[in-house]
Amino acid sequence: MLPLDHIRVLDLSRLAPGPHCTMLLADMGADVIRVEEPGGGRRAVIERERTEQDALAEERREAFNALNRNKRSIVLNLKVPEAREAFYTLAKTADVVVEGFRPGVVQRLGVDYERLSALNPRLIYCSISGYGQNGPYRLLVGHDINYIAVAGALGITGPKDGPPAIPANLLADYAGGGLHAALAICVALIARERTGRGQYLDLAMTDGVLTLMAAAFSESFGMGVPVRRGAHRLTGGNPHYSVYECADGRYIAVGANEPWFFENLCRALGGEEFAGDHAATGERREQVRAFFRKTFKTRTRDEWFAYLFDKDVCVAPVYDLEEVPHDPQVQARQMFVDVPHPQFGSVRQVGLSLKLSETPGAIRRLPPRRGEHTDEVLRSVGWDDERIAALRAAGGTV
Repeated sequence: MLPLDHIRVLDLSRLAPGPHCTMLLADMGADVIRVEEPGGGRRAVIERERTEQDALAEERREAFNALNRNKRSIVLNLKVPEAREAFYTLAKTADVVVEGFRPGVVQRLGVDYERLSALNPRLIYCSISGYGQNGPYRLLVGHDINYIAVAGALGITGPKDGPPAIPANLLADYAGGGLHAALAICVALIARERTGRGQYLDLAMTDGVLTLMAAAFSESFGMGVPVRRGAHRLTGGNPHYSVYECADGRYIAVGANEPWFFENLCRALGGEEFAGDHAATGERREQVRAFFRKTFKTRTRDEWFAYLFDKDVCVAPVYDLEEVPHDPQVQARQMFVDVPHPQFGSVRQVGLSLKLSETPGAIRRLPPRRGEHTDEVLRSVGWDDERIAALRAAGGTV
């Protein structure tokens, strides 16, 4: 038994936040059906320009794309009336719809919440956008870097004497968007058990990042001192919460926030004279920082981690991406798994972070080919071969 194996999700999303949300639901058993467009417009131009080698590389890339695992794929051109009718039929059987278009697009396509909820009052409809469905920025285009800029996360990330550091597209796309959307959907499913009705979910990635920033804003409002880039205790202002270069040019992360961890670190590094300087400021704090910098340069990153591992201090190696799967803790938690693929052999995927003792999730299938399940899904909701053929003839699918 999988915890969400009774839930059907229609996924209209394209970019990272929506597919990440539906991946999380699919990993827990939801029947996620990706509703993809035919190879028209920009996508068709790109595909026509590909060589055979490029096409094979794209197939391989897609096979490793964890965001699309555990899902089925159908192709519907929602600009065609027959395809919209197919989608309406599916919506009557669905529990959730997820979309990530700019505000107004689903209304133009005729697949907005108002229309679909009239067909299925129990439907939960989740819209994921950069700034939300209302407000002066609602139609402003953007990406992760823009949303974290408005939310203040970008402004506090990076060194004090340098520009803001770009933290990949983790905060807005995945945490503020996909993760928050999955949580909202699960909450709405629980609410539906009491009310019997679905509802509309307006998820803004900027709002999600602001929620992640709750502690920083609480401190700023409460103390009257804003959190600053490279100056706050959690942004590099203190020497005991920072990264240090080691003898091999790699880095180690130090997070000895508490005085007792700081004391343990100083003694382990041979700096007993600094053990009482956890709260030091000014010149003395910079002396501690200089000591840490000089000392960590005397051994390699892995030597330091092995030495400090049992000293009851908060340290960790700063890994490059290719090192992460080899870490023993990551392996113990089964956070990378190898799944067999008929064409590419073993496909490695990030594992499941949600560890449920009684109803664990699972990687049941690798990403589907575009449109692989069109006929199968339509037949499951009562469409016969003749009607599917008519849909195909009308240009509603491929």
